[in-house]
Amino acid sequence: MPTLRRLRQRSVLYGVVIFFTLFSAMPFFWMVITSFKRAHDLFTITNNPFLYNEPPTWEHMHHLFYDTLFVQYLINTLVTGLAVVFITLIVAVPAAYSLTRWAGRWGENLGIGIFLTYLVPPTLLFIPLSKVIAILHLHESLWALILIYPTFTIPFCTWLLMGFFKSIPRDIEEQALIDGYSRVGAMVRVVLPLSVSGILTVVVFAFTLSMHEFIYALAFVSSSALKTVSIGVPTELIGEFFEWGPLMAGALIPSIPVAIVYTFFLDRFIAGFTAGAVK
Repeated sequence: MPTLRRLRQRSVLYGVVIFFTLFSAMPFFWMVITSFKRAHDLFTITNNPFLYNEPPTWEHMHHLFYDTLFVQYLINTLVTGLAVVFITLIVAVPAAYSLTRWAGRWGENLGIGIFLTYLVPPTLLFIPLSKVIAILHLHESLWALILIYPTFTIPFCTWLLMGFFKSIPRDIEEQALIDGYSRVGAMVRVVLPLSVSGILTVVVFAFTLSMHEFIYALAFVSSSALKTVSIGVPTELIGEFFEWGPLMAGALIPSIPVAIVYTFFLDRFIAGFTAGAVK
């Protein structure tokens, strides 16, 4: 009986896991199928939408890369994402280290307060940030996005890294100081190598968040040549009719590198979130 009960429990568990796995993979499967379907196959109601009723085609990919500014969207997204990651690391790492090592009890409370600012909805910050961008004359510029995005990546990443720095014993740093390193040298040569999981989590989080952000990109950039993928694909590829093939191809291509990063660094990414939240 215990064996039968355990078998039933495992069957239910595996069934639930398989269901949610298929449910999560369905959008990617749909994007792949639609990206290579012929237009006639897509809009024929009697055809099975989940199969290739006609031979696959590259016409949607060709249209996307040669007839639109999709490549420019990818470049803009990459430039913006890397700049946001750089700014986030430059600010969040020393901020989290200072609050953890030097601020004492009130530093932890301040860290929680910083994290709470991340929870403020972007729609509430839209008007004051628009005023800031107008004063700085950064409308129709990628600098507007590079300046705005760290306002919601830095708070969360600072709070996350605080958990990592707390998990590192002070004795290790003290030993480094005894060996002749300065405080900054001890942080760079001892603390940061031990916090690789947290730093990697910050990098992935900041880049993916800047890549997927929609509201500010829509508000501050209207020039087609300056749009990122998140705003360029839905605004430029939707005209009088929905071009489902190019739309799905445009959604599929940016998701591939993100999926690869999450696949190869999943363990470190999970460790980053759990350690940062629990420690």
